[in-house]
Amino acid sequence: MTATDADIAAMSFEQAMKELETVVGQLERGEVPLDASIRLYERGAALKTRCAALLKEAEERVEKITLGADGAPTGTVPVEGL
Repeated sequence: MTATDADIAAMSFEQAMKELETVVGQLERGEVPLDASIRLYERGAALKTRCAALLKEAEERVEKITLGADGAPTGTVPVEGL
């Protein structure tokens, strides 16, 4: 794992998303030399992967509260379809 990979792996979803937006903005403006654009693209891909992994983790932790006949909570079950 490179220093960059470790840096991204330590980011929260919000941090990674904010940096990804910055990277995309720089690439869209087209003001970055080709070599720098390639590095930015690679960093953006790593940031996207981090965001996707964190979203998947969050989806797996989401649970639905189940209610009994009297309306009282009886427990939780994983949400289907995630």
